[in-house]
Order: sequence, then structure tokens, then C-alpha cells
Amino acid sequence: MKELVLTEVGGDGRNGREAVEVTPVRKAAWSRPARYRRLYPRQFFSGLSLLGADLLILGGLTLLLQGWGAEVLGSVYPTFALATWVTAGLMLLGISLLGCYSTVVMHPAAELRRLTIVTGLVYALPVGSLLIATPLSAAHAVLLGGSWLAAVVVVPMGHLFARLLLARTEWWGVPVLVLATGGAGELAVHTMRRWPELGLRPVGVLSDHHPVGEMLGEVPVVGRIEDAPQAGLRLGVRHAIVALSGQSHREVLELLERYSRYFRQLFVLPENPGMIAFWSTARSFEGLLGYGVQHSYWNLRARVLKRAMDIVGASILLLLLSPLFAVVALLIKLDSPGPVFYRQMRMGRGGRCFPLLKFRTMYQDADRRLQELLRENPELREEYELFHKLRNDPRVTRVGRYLRRFSIDELPQLWNVLRGDLSLVGPRAYMPEERHEMDGMDRIILQKRPGVTGLWQVSGRNGLTFEDRVRMDVHYIHNWTPWLDLYILARTVPVVLTGEGAC
Repeated sequence: MKELVLTEVGGDGRNGREAVEVTPVRKAAWSRPARYRRLYPRQFFSGLSLLGADLLILGGLTLLLQGWGAEVLGSVYPTFALATWVTAGLMLLGISLLGCYSTVVMHPAAELRRLTIVTGLVYALPVGSLLIATPLSAAHAVLLGGSWLAAVVVVPMGHLFARLLLARTEWWGVPVLVLATGGAGELAVHTMRRWPELGLRPVGVLSDHHPVGEMLGEVPVVGRIEDAPQAGLRLGVRHAIVALSGQSHREVLELLERYSRYFRQLFVLPENPGMIAFWSTARSFEGLLGYGVQHSYWNLRARVLKRAMDIVGASILLLLLSPLFAVVALLIKLDSPGPVFYRQMRMGRGGRCFPLLKFRTMYQDADRRLQELLRENPELREEYELFHKLRNDPRVTRVGRYLRRFSIDELPQLWNVLRGDLSLVGPRAYMPEERHEMDGMDRIILQKRPGVTGLWQVSGRNGLTFEDRVRMDVHYIHNWTPWLDLYILARTVPVVLTGEGAC
């Protein structure tokens, strides 16, 4: 599925120029609509819940560091204890100033970057002060450095997991209206519902192409676009998304001028869904609006860091999971005859083919069974052509169903990561015979190493069509940074543990 690319347009109706003639709504009516008054507590409690989560994380980390410091720092401990509490307070202030308690349209990957930087800087103050001002042994210095590293990992990741968890609640985020100027309305609704951590809750669609009452992605059409001011007032909504489709430059300007005065914020969804979103910046060139983009391909340090993360992460995981590998191998052998591992040729970077390693989850004659099924059952053939998978695949063994549900069958791919065939995070590793179905996107997708996990795996997994996966892989490549990788890895954990989206 295409991804939402948002550009914020602030409007308060006081810019002094009017491009189109509109019928204004009385200011008094907009200032305190009955339902909108309930929006402030909604936003307040959403931010407060994140603050509460950070208090628990920072408090727990501070007590843990103090417990360690009491044992190893001796006479230096009182200074260290005071410094940790001061640091925790500075962290809360820094997180607030960065806008990380806002629940509206901050992509978690960008938030993760901000939090990591501010955590590293703030926690460096007490650690650095002790290292400089106090004579410590080498062991104490190493432990202090370890406490700094723990903070840099625990605080941002804890905040991210809290946001992901809270985003599943009904009271998270703010309600928005979708102004759909073409067929892009359903895409906007679908994206917001798939990524609730963005903090946008679609409550209604305004469209000139769909009748009132029709449902778009489980959200009702509540009127035409010209009804936006009245709909916003009636529903108490002050945020709107404009989903563009086929408008001229003048039409876009008129639309923004017309409705920016009625909504506190407009978020514009450009017609081009493939543009680079997360790290682009708006630029004005003598009245022409453009986007400044620096492709991550040219960032050598980021590419080196990605490979280092792959090697270190895969090595640690292989070591920790080795007992699980032994248990799974035994279960596979007891369940059905055949080898423990299954190798399948996939395309890597540059189109080079390599053997992808998995735990075997199917019977040995799986290919023959598949051909018979597709030949005898048109419905299954249609499902396979759409998803390239079968939801209730009779080729899968009893043990294989559990391995697939929790993605345990993918773990041997960590060896492919060490070999350099795969990355921990990346686009899907496609089969050579699928290349002709990628609609020319293979030239983009094959620029990167495929990944063990990726954007589409944490966005619906096997519930997505083949076309959806291709689009998400292109979106990932256009927007890749190490921070996006860390975000996807963090989202992978709950997806795997819950079996979300598995066949």
C-alpha cells in the first residue's frame, strides 16, 4: 500500500489576502464548539500518558543506576545520586521541548532520532562530570560509560514502545476529516488506520466522488468538500487532511486558501505517493514550493553503520538463540520426514541470486501439492495470484504452522545476514520468477540488500497483496535511514510475539 506523505499547512485566516470567495463561519461558533471542547482533554491525556510512561522509564533507570552506584562508587555515590535525578528532570524537559509529547504527525523514526540525541547529550553531563572531576578506576569508568549507553538505549526505545502501545487505545490522537479530491481519500484513511501512532484518527470523509453514507476504509462519507467548514463545526474537528488527485497548481492554492482558515491544521497528501517523505524539507523558490531531498545512498557513514548493525545484531542473536535452534530442529525432524533447513533462491542486491535459508515448514512434496491445489481449486488459484501465499496452506506441517505464526522459520536468515546476502532490515527478498510482476520497481528495490524484516512485515504481513509489498519496499528505500531501521526493528518485536498478520 502506498504511504502517507504529509505536508503541514498552518492557517488562521489572518493573512490578509483571499484567493477565493467564501462564506465565513462566525468566530464565536468556532471558538468553543461543544464537541471540540472534549478534544483538549483528549490531546492532554494522550500527551500525559506518554509523560507517565517516561516517568516510569526514567525513574526505574535512575533507581537502577543508583543501586549500582551505591555498591561501586563509594564516596562518590552522593554526587552521582544527585546527578542522576537532575538528569532525569532535564530529560523530561528536553523531551517536552522537542515536541515528543505531541500525539500528532511525528513519525516515530524521526522521534526516535530526536530522543536518542537528547538522551545522549543529557546523560553525558553527569557521566562526563564524574569522569573528569573524580579519580576513578578503569573499571568504574567503564561502568559509568555503560550506564550512559544503557540510558541511550532504554529511554528512546521505552518511549517508542509506550507510543506504539498507547496508539492502540481508543482515546489516542486527534480526530481529523479527510478532504478527498479524487480517489486518494481511501488511501489516506487506510494509512492513518494502519499507522495509529501518527496520532490522526479519521472520523469522516468529504468527497465529491462518493455518496454520503458510503464507507471508505470503515470511515463514513459525511458530505461534499464544500461542506468542510460545517462538518468540522458539527463534529468538533479542527484538523483535516487534503488528499490531492489531479488538481492544477491554482486549484490546490485555492483549496488551501479556502479551508486553512477553518481548520487549525491542514495536512496535505501530495498526489505523488512515491516521494521521499521522512527526511525531506520544504523549500520556496521565488514563490514555487519544492522539496529539498538528500538521498541516503550518498551517506557513506549511514551505510557503514547499517552494515555494522547487521553484523553485531546477527552475531548476538545467533548466539542467544542457539538453544532455540536446537529445539526447533528436533521438532521438525519428529514432525515429518525431510531436512531441517529449506533453501530457496532469492534475488539480492543488484539482482544477484543467493540461497535463502529457512527452517523447513512444508512437506517435501510441497511443490507438487501446490500445483494440484491450484489446478483443482480456482478460488485458491486466485488467492495465490493475488498474495503469492495461501492463508490455510495444506502444504504446511503441524510444527510449521507455529513456526510461521511467530516467524521462527525466518531465524536461520541471520546466517544470510552474516554472509552479506541480507540485512536485518530491508525490502523483501523476491524470487527470480517474481521479477516480471514488480512493474519496473525491481530497478529500485534491488538497489538495497533485502532484509529479514521490513516495512511491509510490520504493516500487515501476509494480509497485504503483492502490489502492496512492492510499493512499501519502494517507500522504504526512498526513505531509508538507520533511524527507520531501528523503528522497524522495534515494531517487529510485538508483531512477532503476537503473530499479527501471519498465515
